[in-house]
Amino acid sequence: MLSRLASQRLIEVRQAFRLSAQVYRSFSTALNYVCSNPSCNTDLPWEFSEANKAKVKGILSHYPSNYKQSAVIPLLDLAHQQHGGWLPVSAMNAVAKVVGVAPIRVYEVATFYSMFNRSKVGKYHLLVCGTTPCMICGSREIEGALLKHLGVERNEVTKDGLFSVGEMECMGCCVNAPMIAVADYTNGSEGYMYNYYEDVTTQRVVEIVEMLRKGEKPPVGTQNPKRIMSGPEGGNTTLLSDPKPPPCRDLDAC
Repeated sequence: MLSRLASQRLIEVRQAFRLSAQVYRSFSTALNYVCSNPSCNTDLPWEFSEANKAKVKGILSHYPSNYKQSAVIPLLDLAHQQHGGWLPVSAMNAVAKVVGVAPIRVYEVATFYSMFNRSKVGKYHLLVCGTTPCMICGSREIEGALLKHLGVERNEVTKDGLFSVGEMECMGCCVNAPMIAVADYTNGSEGYMYNYYEDVTTQRVVEIVEMLRKGEKPPVGTQNPKRIMSGPEGGNTTLLSDPKPPPCRDLDAC
């Protein structure tokens, strides 16, 4: 009796799991992106521009035809630039269609990397480095000065749509801390720029914002007039001339 009941229960469990792969996929997809944000509306039309369609072909040409999914990140980056610095779900779906994978595979990538914004940003997206060297040198004060000047919270867009402020991890120039990066989406993917401004102060970042507002181009790199690139204030004290070459180029014969 017990064995018959156990067998019947096992059959019921098996039948419950005999759903189609498509149903499983729809469950998985729904759980990962359902939200009230308009960017999650999958019915919104989205496609690459004619100029970017040519770029899509170029990107795909770098990968074997049976590994098109390897192009997900560069294609998302292209879509990110075209859409003004952020990715609606419809853009992710377009990328999934291009590489021939289920949309969830693209969502996984887009949600893993914080460099892909999934909500609207300003035409100038100001990113403050939040890693330890910059934090020690005052990055929190830099961020505070930007937010106060623009009258927004972090990741909020100004009313004129020009600016937003976010945080970014190490930008690789710790010797010139603190620093910010400015992602410039004013000219779409054709004129996309990503500039670093180093050795910034609370006063200097406000000046940079106002220069950008006027359409000017602030000088990139260190903002400290006493430094040249990453050199010390006042100039170098070592490596003042070209290093001496080895006595002969054939080191094994030396």
